[in-house]
Amino acid sequence: MTNDVFLAVDLGGTKAEAALVMVDERGRGAVMPGSRHRQATGRAISADALTRVIRSLVTAALASAPAPVAGAGVGAAGPIDLGRGTVSPLNLPEIREFPLRDLVESAAGAPATLRLDGTCIALAEHWLGATRGAATSLGMVVSTGVGGGLIVDGRLLSGTTGNAGHVGQLHVVDPWRAGDAGAGAGGERAAGARDAGVEPAGSEGTTLEETASGPATVAWARRHGWRGETGEDLAAAVAAGDPVADTATRRSAEAVGQAIASVSALVDLEVVAIGGGFSRVRTDYLDLVDAAVIRWSALPRTRPVMVRPSGLSADGPLLGAAALRARADLL
Repeated sequence: MTNDVFLAVDLGGTKAEAALVMVDERGRGAVMPGSRHRQATGRAISADALTRVIRSLVTAALASAPAPVAGAGVGAAGPIDLGRGTVSPLNLPEIREFPLRDLVESAAGAPATLRLDGTCIALAEHWLGATRGAATSLGMVVSTGVGGGLIVDGRLLSGTTGNAGHVGQLHVVDPWRAGDAGAGAGGERAAGARDAGVEPAGSEGTTLEETASGPATVAWARRHGWRGETGEDLAAAVAAGDPVADTATRRSAEAVGQAIASVSALVDLEVVAIGGGFSRVRTDYLDLVDAAVIRWSALPRTRPVMVRPSGLSADGPLLGAAALRARADLL
């Protein structure tokens, strides 16, 4: 492999992006400067409008290509259908069974491979980021949503339909409910909530995304008397010592740790890489996640699950999409 160029496309709930990724003779990939383009999507976008956005982004990215691209990789919010190459993102309600793979192939004039966006992130971390060298790992994003993907025995786990590894859709119990909230720590967590002037929630389960994402955490804090509006406001409030903001963000980290412990019980994780803007809402967020993984682990471990920050920052989704073609040996 010598300086091959791949097209990468990433479709999410608020934006779509396309870029070129250059892979050098050592197998290292990087987003080519000047090739990255972004357009808004949003809940109201129609299939026709999304078609125009994708075609425009692909054309703009390819304008920087020094040679014909060797292939195109596409990551998308799910669910997806690998067999048909279609996507039906939950956060784009007007987009159902959208032929994203074929659209990118047509616009790029190159074969395309489609996977779930969280799966692409896991692949990128395994290829170039914080989980290199691990046989079994989880890549996660905690942001507007919560997504993720799995590498198992050194290969990407996609599943028959392409929707395996979506950690954000795991069901968790509210980490701040009273009493039996896991490994004997529930009393401490409930006490922390009471100290912040917040009553513990009920014991009903919900998904990790509905509990721990940035918007969900902001909404929880506002229901308990905090008056800010955004994740950035929440981060500032935590830094200023606001007790409800502190409790809300601890609750998010606790839920993420709970989900990681559950995944590890199934696949024996070695390492987890966590990225996304909300994972930086407080400086000790990953430390809190790490501690929660230990609390929620049901069985003794011969080694800990390592929790690390993403090694790729905002480039992860695009690098992972490109890896679908550049590192097809891992699929």
